[in-house]
Amino acid sequence: MGNALRFLCGHFSRPTSDSFPPHAAVSSSTAGVSALPHDLFEFEITSQVPPGLSKHVVSSKKAQANWYAKLAEAWKTEKPTPRTPEEASRLVIQTLKRHQKKDVEGLLTFYGLPLPHTLVKPSAPVPTAVSIPDGVKFELQTLPVDAKAVADGDTVTVYVSTSHPRESSCVPKEVRNAALQRSRARNAKNFAKADALHKTITDAGYRVITFQNEEVLAKKYRIRLRGIDAPESAMPYGKEAKEELKRLVEGKCLRVHVYGEDRYNRCVGDLYCNGKFIQEAMLKKGFAWHYTAYDKRPELSKWENEARAKRAGLWASSNPEQPWEWRKGKREGK
Repeated sequence: MGNALRFLCGHFSRPTSDSFPPHAAVSSSTAGVSALPHDLFEFEITSQVPPGLSKHVVSSKKAQANWYAKLAEAWKTEKPTPRTPEEASRLVIQTLKRHQKKDVEGLLTFYGLPLPHTLVKPSAPVPTAVSIPDGVKFELQTLPVDAKAVADGDTVTVYVSTSHPRESSCVPKEVRNAALQRSRARNAKNFAKADALHKTITDAGYRVITFQNEEVLAKKYRIRLRGIDAPESAMPYGKEAKEELKRLVEGKCLRVHVYGEDRYNRCVGDLYCNGKFIQEAMLKKGFAWHYTAYDKRPELSKWENEARAKRAGLWASSNPEQPWEWRKGKREGK
């Protein structure tokens, strides 16, 4: 698959590429799960059903367009989106249940998906406990963090794949179209056009990122670490704080609990990486203060006091300046 582009409208969660055969010519039903959302995305842009479909169904092109309009809407609203051939087949059957049996089976055959009589009734899902703290507005699962994304000891820029359920329904149409056109331009080796299209994507707050040898359309988020305040870059220990945060998150996927936004439009959140609470690590290493003006959690004060007692990090200084006081002084011209 090479550089398969995982944008697919943001609404459609399976990767594909322009060179991927979007029909039953592919030999596996797993590939059909990728081909179907690809064709649904193409239909939303061009209003054209894939060539060759008519050989498998009995109804007219107008009827086929009606199916694809229904399926595109159903695929976008299905949560989670189909990930297996069986799930994709069930969605097609349910969406087109009032249409002719020959058409439904022909469409499934076209994509190499299981036919109705081969499907086993799904068992009831086992409920799983999900622990989300009170006050969390939403959770983000990020792509690996780039070293350049760490601005200082308490701010980091992250990217979330548009296949993430929260992102999948809100990718702007112009971004989806630019991503598709960029993929085609790169395949045609028109890199100047591809770069111009990528600027359109980044200006809208998105970016195409290479992940596991595939290109992923991702949404950009700036995260302000909740409850801590690290020294500014121009302050003593500012560079060390930035390097410590970079060491903790560089190249790693993060789980972010977002509680709200600050006045700079950054998401204020708690960061977790491989089970480690990033704010805890920064406080214990002595590279941040507990920001009590905005966060009263006692454990943060406890971790700061432990670092103070050990004279770790910035606490090696006898009287380190508080970052909020330093910023106030800068604003007042001191």
